[in-house]
Amino acid sequence: MLVNSMKNIRDLYDCDYDFEIKDIKTNSKEVEKGDLFVCTRGVNIDRHQFINEAIENGCSGLIVERGSSYSVPFIKVQNTNKELGIISKKFYDYDDSLKMIGVTGTDGKTTTSSIIRDMLDNCGYIGTNGVQSKKLNLATNNTTPDINLLYKYLKMFKDENLQYVSMEVSSEGLLHNRVQDLDFDIGVLTNISEDHLNVHKTLSNYIDCKLKLFQKIKGDGFAVLNRDDRFFDKFRENCHCHIFTYGKDEQSDLLIKDYKIAEDKTEIDFVYKNQNYHIVSNLRGEYNVYNLMAAIGTLLCLNFDIQDIISRIKNISLVKGRCEMFKTANFTVVLDYAHTERALKSILTYLNEIKKNRIITVTGSAGGREKEKRRGMGRVVQAMSDLVIYTMDDPRYEKVIDIISDMKDSSKDNYLIVEKREEAIAKAFSIAEKNDIILVAGKGRDHYMAVLDKYLDYCDYDVIMDLLKKYAENN
Repeated sequence: MLVNSMKNIRDLYDCDYDFEIKDIKTNSKEVEKGDLFVCTRGVNIDRHQFINEAIENGCSGLIVERGSSYSVPFIKVQNTNKELGIISKKFYDYDDSLKMIGVTGTDGKTTTSSIIRDMLDNCGYIGTNGVQSKKLNLATNNTTPDINLLYKYLKMFKDENLQYVSMEVSSEGLLHNRVQDLDFDIGVLTNISEDHLNVHKTLSNYIDCKLKLFQKIKGDGFAVLNRDDRFFDKFRENCHCHIFTYGKDEQSDLLIKDYKIAEDKTEIDFVYKNQNYHIVSNLRGEYNVYNLMAAIGTLLCLNFDIQDIISRIKNISLVKGRCEMFKTANFTVVLDYAHTERALKSILTYLNEIKKNRIITVTGSAGGREKEKRRGMGRVVQAMSDLVIYTMDDPRYEKVIDIISDMKDSSKDNYLIVEKREEAIAKAFSIAEKNDIILVAGKGRDHYMAVLDKYLDYCDYDVIMDLLKKYAENN
């Protein structure tokens, strides 16, 4: 699905130039004939360095901060990063007609925003799993895309006559102003624990970035907050809009009273406006009780009737790469994105509730990221698994064995080390016994392995599918 947004440079600037713009790009390698190349600056990259490549690829003009002579038309501005949002908003005709729902938090963003998408008619999704609607299924490089791409996707949703957008808003997306000039009708907080401290340096900085979403909610909009989160008060104090809460805390607007977890479903009892309700969901685990309550709270803030909302629960599909189960005649494989101590504890708590024999966990930790969280991750997986197979997970410039050394709890002997990830998963298959559960954690359906400065083709899902096929043929 293409965006028909051809514009003249004079539609964006009062200038003497006269040329057509096909699209706006910040990656010189993606520039095509007729594109406008904006020389933004990142933490490690200044795209002024790639002007010649953009010109060679056919760009029609440049937006720059410096320089006085180029072989194509150029416009000089003070801040190209800020300018990117301003001109993208004009280029893609953003008019604030879509109901914007932003979901942030350490864990649960993908699941919660996907649940909201499934429960709403005419809703698009933007996040870790790409850009999705009835007509779109596009991959993205970032959970929260760069602002020019974001406005482009919103234009696509508008052209599709969608009414709502459910999108993940990451801390890095907020840090780098990827939702610049966007206002939200609803902001959702899932939970907060330490993550991405390699970027934010401190937990306080991380929380401050998350708070930016709630400062972008319209005055008549809603903040949907997890009342059980330890930073709830911090978020409540920084909201200048209506507040709706969910959780086990008795003061919650949406009160979780009880739940029963089975292998294939979860039954939940909750209270809303002094009325008791009972629902059954195909989502599994306590963490998904919270994700579902956040989604129900969102629809209530959109003025949906509670009975109507309950009737929509049947529309929820399981999220790819999140507690995704594959059964063989003897054992079960679970694919999950869990890559923080909290997320690993959540998925392993659920698996321990349903297990009939052993849990074998295949996991690692990303290189070039905060080392501080590795020890906690290792303690959790070894305490809650019968066997852990430590392996690679986007090592980047670090040695895999060094990352594993940071993770493993040497006081216990319930672990193996198999550095190559596909071999580690194969090892789990080879030693699995009757009724075992193999948890493959950390990457979900990511389609790459970050090694040095390269993104190599790799996907846990593909490895699992290949092993399941071979297992079926041999058994």
